[in-house]
Amino acid sequence: MKRKWLIAAVAAGMMATGSAGVYAGANLQQIKAYLNNSIGVEVDGSPYWLRDGNGKTLRPITYEGLTYLPIRSVADALKVPITYDAANYKVRIGSGAATGAGTGSGSAAAPVESTVRPVNLPKDFPIPSDAVIATTVDTDEGGVKKAAFSYSTQESLATMGFVYGEYARIKRLDNASQTVTATTVKITGRLGGTSPVSITGKPSTARPGYNIFTITWSES
Repeated sequence: MKRKWLIAAVAAGMMATGSAGVYAGANLQQIKAYLNNSIGVEVDGSPYWLRDGNGKTLRPITYEGLTYLPIRSVADALKVPITYDAANYKVRIGSGAATGAGTGSGSAAAPVESTVRPVNLPKDFPIPSDAVIATTVDTDEGGVKKAAFSYSTQESLATMGFVYGEYARIKRLDNASQTVTATTVKITGRLGGTSPVSITGKPSTARPGYNIFTITWSES
């Protein structure tokens, strides 16, 4: 496929230039910071490379004399649980990360969300770099891998609809049904004629400016 996946590159460019600006639905302030390529990280005396949920190497950021490290990479290195509560805009570290954000004795815990993609999902399955992922199924039972999850993103439905449409074409989606509009994405079928997949996308009602995608996939 000649078209390149540009989401990660655009995000990295905004970080490097400080041109991210203020996004709808989030309290962000524009700053000018620097990627610090001279700082290395060691854990228990051994080199440790900071990476995001897709395996991309990350660099420390220096801002006004302080150096910042990506919290999820640090938590993973120290083996401390961490989740992002997208509904309440909170990062939860330690014991509270496993249960979410209950609001009372009778309330349900919030879904466990993170930037880590499901382990059993095919490595080439596209997920945007800003995705906050809530996984409900990630199993390998009887030799059959399965994954079911949803994620929120600021990427448009049209953009992700094109990305998933191209992925389905390249992977030879059989028994295909595809609908891609400015307000809806729905793609179903069997990748390579064997692996059932369902991809649906719609605007988020809870977070204006975000879209919600729900994915189910199985090897057979």
